[in-house]
Amino acid sequence: MSPRSASVNEELRRRSRERLLQAAVELVDERGYEATTLGDIADRAGSARGLISYYFPGKRQLLQSAVHRLMHLTLSEALAREPVTEDGKERLARAIDAILGLAKDRPVLMRQHMAGILLADGFIKCEEQQRLAAILRDTVRRYGSDDVDTDYPMLRALLMGAVFAGLLPGAPMPMARLRGELFQRYGLGAELGFPPDVSAGVQDVT
Repeated sequence: MSPRSASVNEELRRRSRERLLQAAVELVDERGYEATTLGDIADRAGSARGLISYYFPGKRQLLQSAVHRLMHLTLSEALAREPVTEDGKERLARAIDAILGLAKDRPVLMRQHMAGILLADGFIKCEEQQRLAAILRDTVRRYGSDDVDTDYPMLRALLMGAVFAGLLPGAPMPMARLRGELFQRYGLGAELGFPPDVSAGVQDVT
């Protein structure tokens, strides 16, 4: 039996890493951050416990990578959804709705993600975050920005602020209001995008 090629080994590593990221999302969403161990994540992914340390320095880094991957996949799906459009305002509206939709649908996961960013570990630049950044930068460019290097960080900050405000324990802002504020800032019509069902707000899950 001939040894596997470098490309095959690379693909196996990629799939292994993807399984760990998906398992982290599922378990933290189900149990919360503190109740999820690295061993739990490895078991759910069908991987050896030591493999996590090979890819990630710790649990916080793993979770940030996992959530950034989820955000990238969610954004990509929203932008590719029928009817596919090249309209810059429509694409920005879809991006905003995708992120607010995650906050509504996965409050435990997104709250833990925000908490991790606010801790000493801060914002971790992983490959998943870079993919997310690329799609958001492209969205800002298509919207018509002539200074993407300035306007992309502002959009990122506004989206993070909206998620934080919508998930603040005990005093969450209504998601419909947050969506309206973001749409008004960017001159987007309320009919654009794919608005999540935000009429009832986000359940306060602590």
